[in-house]
Amino acid sequence: MDLMTGLKRTNYCGELRAEDCGKEVVVAGWVQRQRDLGALIFVDLRDRTGIVQLAFDDSTAKEIFDKAFTVRSEYVLMAKGEVRERSSKNKDIPTGDIEIFVTDLRVLGKSETPPFEIIENCQTAELTRLKYRYLDLRRPDLQKNILMRHKITKITRDYFDDNGFIEIETPMLIKSTPEGARDFLVPSRIHKGSFYALPQSPQLYKQLSMVAGFDRYMQIARCFRDEDLRADRQPEFTQIDIEMSFIDKEDILSLIEGFIKRLFKESLGVEVATPFPRLTYKEAMERYGSDKPDTRFAMEITDIGQEVKDCGFGVFTGALENGGKVAAITAKKAFSILTRKEVDKLTEFVRGIGAKGLAWARIGDDGAIASSFAKFMTEDEMKAICAKCGAENGDVILIVADKVNTTLSVLGALRQAVAKKLDIIDKDKYNLLWVVEFPFFDWDEELQQYVAMHHPFTAPLEECLDYLETDKANVRANAYDLVLNGIELASGSIRITDPDLQKRIFSLLGLSDEEAHEKFGFLTDAFKYGAPPHGGIGLGLDRLVMQMLKLETLRDCIAYPKVQNASEPMTECPAFVDAEQLEVLGIAHICEEE
Repeated sequence: MDLMTGLKRTNYCGELRAEDCGKEVVVAGWVQRQRDLGALIFVDLRDRTGIVQLAFDDSTAKEIFDKAFTVRSEYVLMAKGEVRERSSKNKDIPTGDIEIFVTDLRVLGKSETPPFEIIENCQTAELTRLKYRYLDLRRPDLQKNILMRHKITKITRDYFDDNGFIEIETPMLIKSTPEGARDFLVPSRIHKGSFYALPQSPQLYKQLSMVAGFDRYMQIARCFRDEDLRADRQPEFTQIDIEMSFIDKEDILSLIEGFIKRLFKESLGVEVATPFPRLTYKEAMERYGSDKPDTRFAMEITDIGQEVKDCGFGVFTGALENGGKVAAITAKKAFSILTRKEVDKLTEFVRGIGAKGLAWARIGDDGAIASSFAKFMTEDEMKAICAKCGAENGDVILIVADKVNTTLSVLGALRQAVAKKLDIIDKDKYNLLWVVEFPFFDWDEELQQYVAMHHPFTAPLEECLDYLETDKANVRANAYDLVLNGIELASGSIRITDPDLQKRIFSLLGLSDEEAHEKFGFLTDAFKYGAPPHGGIGLGLDRLVMQMLKLETLRDCIAYPKVQNASEPMTECPAFVDAEQLEVLGIAHICEEE
């Protein structure tokens, strides 16, 4: 017999309110808990919209009452009954004014005792919850995240549709053109010895779509990168991918600002001010030590090279003489928190990320200065440092002296660490900004040569074209990143469409004509047939949801995520495959000795 015969769900559990009293309804879901009070039984029934109370008393048919007595947590039920006012109201849930007096009850599925309780903010170890992710996803807080992700995705599609964009699906099996992160490779059964790659982004196809005449492309695209995981990174991720023709950078930035404004308003009820502030890459690094600065707190970097260039402290003067930098951050009113012991911990922290050490000065409430370097300085030099850093009584100055890039990046990381320690980051803020004018080339210490900071189709700024070959360090890209609270949300650029300029860039990146044609010939050949000026951007949907919902990890807004070692505990993938499967593909598996 069909357990649902004669019943069809009429309402979700979390929808019912006091105005529904007197209605006959049918609800379905999972048992949150059952309370047996002898002559009364209450069952809290849960679905993705919330919880409603089912009531059974001495007027309930004995068969129904006895069935209610047997149900346990996570049983799947369907119940029919009349909505009525609760005698004991629960103000903690939206349905707390009503209950359903049950006249028909069906047990659709029984459940063993789950390995953890299905509740919000469950404290069970994450690995256990991920192993039983289908149970973890029943938790209301995770369900809210996934439902919000759905809402954000729908708003995204609606916004870009309203702005004339066409959603085009690009291939998942593509040619490997290894640039940046490692590709995930897929062997071909038909073309033995040949491999597809899973796309790191739809970059080449979306540019080809511009050549094809679809001047406004968008896609909610799945992308894959075989790289180490972090809290805000997964091997497979989702990107809101955009490309536009006949536009310039300002068009793209304005479009995305409009999108973010609408998205925050419709999903969170938050008003976002536009236009967003802009920082050049140079400004971002010099002020915040990061190309994705968190501007929810101050503590900007101060260059104190002029103040210490003639001092007696060799660490400072040596760094400057070697073309380096001496700079500081000032932790306001931190004297009692950043004790000597805490400063020693920060010293170890900066050493762990590449600095030789950390100089410091702690200014007491009485104005007395305790410092790691004061004995090498004159009183006037110490005063000059304090004045330049805006340091007052109760403040702590932290100084790094090293190569320019090392000094700035270390102070950027230190700035974040100190802000967290002082608890001065306003978690209610959404600080959005653009970082523009990135370096076109990046110096690779290991290779001792310049490499592309972005993909090789990014256009240099017009004013930099004359010194592409002669002054690589000062060539800037027509590229832009969107940053939210210290996290890069999006990255994009105006593209190269001039075949001669593209050939020039390939050459500067060390690609011969033959290599460039082998890797990218299908794109550069297309540009010979009338390529419109175009540019685009890709927004990380996972990171966007994570930041909007103020989550600590991407895993809380992805239905079935991977863990740190890129495995999935629930299905235990990746896994070995049969030798026969490998033989069909013409692949031999070589295991290294332990």
